[in-house]
Amino acid sequence: MPKVAYSEEEREKIREMLIAAGLELMTQQGIQHTTVEQIYKKVGISQTFFYSFFPTKEELIVETLYLQQPRLIDYARKLMNDPALSWREGVEQLLYSLCYGEKYGIIVLTMEEQQLIFKRLSEKNYKIFREKQLRLFNTILNICGIYVNEEQLKVFLNLAIITVITYRVFPNTFPLLISEVSKETVDFQIHTLVDYLEKLKK
Repeated sequence: MPKVAYSEEEREKIREMLIAAGLELMTQQGIQHTTVEQIYKKVGISQTFFYSFFPTKEELIVETLYLQQPRLIDYARKLMNDPALSWREGVEQLLYSLCYGEKYGIIVLTMEEQQLIFKRLSEKNYKIFREKQLRLFNTILNICGIYVNEEQLKVFLNLAIITVITYRVFPNTFPLLISEVSKETVDFQIHTLVDYLEKLKK
């Protein structure tokens, strides 16, 4: 006979398992190719029970992004502490990893995924997301030896996201862009962004 009642502790454990499973699957095969069915089957629960934790897939995706944040911080520390890399090489590698996320086991949202997710976030949850996002990027900058004010932090956040999006808009989202030089375009943006960060560091 299936269990019909769970304690709060058990529910919290299952919720954590769903988020971890979602992050694992999405880093392996991308957000679009990861289904709710794959996630709840991996944890061993029913579809109905899944939706008692997350009414939509998008709400789960946001939680996987939160779970990913400590991993990004650890990755940034690893790069900046690597004696084989200069400061500039470490920062560039970090930015490249964000752009080519799937190659490094990092979830990176496409423009369409961002639009879909944030249309469904409540005002309160959007505010929470923004605060956590700014805190993450500020921590990463600090790891890189850069300390900025709030305005500089927001400028960096915008520039970093624009750089990540640029790689992902070729060629379908913006067909007028020339896809043959997509890598060179991203390279230029990353080098320019690191130049900006180097000035802030000094």
